[in-house]
Amino acid sequence: MNSLPHLPLGDRVETGIRWIKDNMSPLLDGIKDSLEFLVEGLSEWLLALPALIVVVLFALLGLAVRSLRFALFALLGTALIVSMELWEPAMQTLAMVLIATVIAVIIAIPVGILAARNNTVSAIVRPVLDLMQTMPSLVYLVPVVIFFSIGYAPGVVATIVFAMAPGVRLTELGIRQVDKETVEAGQAFGGTPWQILRGIQLPLGLPTIMAGVNQVIMLALSMAVMAGFVGADGLGKIVVESLSRVDVAVGFEAGLAIVILAIFLDRTTAAIGQPTGRSLGALLRRRRAAQANRQAVPLRKTKEAVPAA
Repeated sequence: MNSLPHLPLGDRVETGIRWIKDNMSPLLDGIKDSLEFLVEGLSEWLLALPALIVVVLFALLGLAVRSLRFALFALLGTALIVSMELWEPAMQTLAMVLIATVIAVIIAIPVGILAARNNTVSAIVRPVLDLMQTMPSLVYLVPVVIFFSIGYAPGVVATIVFAMAPGVRLTELGIRQVDKETVEAGQAFGGTPWQILRGIQLPLGLPTIMAGVNQVIMLALSMAVMAGFVGADGLGKIVVESLSRVDVAVGFEAGLAIVILAIFLDRTTAAIGQPTGRSLGALLRRRRAAQANRQAVPLRKTKEAVPAA
């Protein structure tokens, strides 16, 4: 028999959630309506064009930011989603992930910058992030369902909370790992804190910050599947339905579509933070540089051939 008194932490949390639900209903309804408007609007926009045109656009995006090989993967992978007749739920999932990621990044990057500049803020934020990252993902769905009922809104909010932590951590790391001598040089030239942040710390810390954004997207995709449990449309809902019916075929196809989206988003964001040098823009720049060098060689030879006056 336990000799320690029982601490009703769960009851206190439930009481707090009920109080928020009873006293902040207009705010919660506004958040719900806004999130559903954003996700539904983006998904409708993605579905407005024919699927094959969007497939080609995704391939062109892959070519522009990464490489021809990745563009071929994007073309074949998204075409496979179309052939499995999962295009509409895939675009619904993509819309939900993009909205959740944008909101999470808008919150995470300023918090990470503030934590990098203030040790007290960092000490306060760190245990909160530990809690956010270690709490089982299904636990987030319980309060958000109470706040926002079912649909896109609880899925987006749970995704934001679950996915935001690595964005904060890696933004703080990216700012802190910038060489102190470089920062001091900027200060010596009279740079303001904002100028140093914008001109030195953010550009030099961009690869690490983009790695954080990449992790936010990956966690958002994993949580988007969990959002299927609260009625959010998309591939997650299909996975949940296949689980309830023990339908291996449908579950595998929906899971494969999620994997294709995850690889596409992962490689695209990684290339933005750390360019591969094989993108279309990089190839065009090298070609222009080579042409400029070829044109410059005859001019130099002509100047060398002209005798001095």
